[in-house]
Amino acid sequence: MVVTVQRDFYGNGRLVNPSDLLLGTCTAGSQSSGTTVVFQIALQECGSNLEMASDLLIYKINLSYAPTASSNVPIIRSSPAVVPIWCYYPRFGNVSSNAIKPTWAPFSTTVSSEERLSFSLTLMTEDWSAPRPSLVYQLGEIFYIEALVDIENHVPMMLFVDSCVATLTPDETSNPYYDIITYNGCLMDGMLGDSSSAFVSPRPEANKLRFTVDAFRFMNSDLSLIYITCHLRAADISQTPDPMNKACSYNKATSR
Repeated sequence: MVVTVQRDFYGNGRLVNPSDLLLGTCTAGSQSSGTTVVFQIALQECGSNLEMASDLLIYKINLSYAPTASSNVPIIRSSPAVVPIWCYYPRFGNVSSNAIKPTWAPFSTTVSSEERLSFSLTLMTEDWSAPRPSLVYQLGEIFYIEALVDIENHVPMMLFVDSCVATLTPDETSNPYYDIITYNGCLMDGMLGDSSSAFVSPRPEANKLRFTVDAFRFMNSDLSLIYITCHLRAADISQTPDPMNKACSYNKATSR
């Protein structure tokens, strides 16, 4: 039996790790490439089951995908799947599975502060033209997040996002948690190999900051609702970037 699996497993452009795929109890063979994972086994190997129906012999085995986290972080960006594979003799069958549609319900909220400064954090459409009408996301999609400080009736200000943390409850100190932005404006999520998260540069306005985050879910949890808590801060309009005042994205090409 030869089974070839596209590493673009869900057709969303994200390549799965070959080590996350199993055919029965067996791992992939040496014929695997950058875009495909190849299993070549005997019909009786790797825990396959033989059934008899009328004049047919049916060998049954499951292709399993179990995504693992990177760099000891508690999130993954794809859902596990089990694809049943049946081989009919004297004929062959097909491979199929039901669609997986995880749902997400992030948030948009506005917080008022002293001195008539109003901060907001909003989920936007892909072209940044308006708030996103739906709060449901699928893995493989992207959060387009816009942070804003309203400076009406106030001197001009520069906005910074000091931190953002994702949790399964409204309590930002609860466990498990995942730091999206930390270290006073470093978008740490962009350091993961399966992430394209980054701040949008240049800024559209000094009092506005935009960034993208690849959708994710927490491992070992069936909850489909996540909470993202961000700390926003306004500084003097003349503030230049320094260790405390920055909007920093990770450059994979230079590893910096």
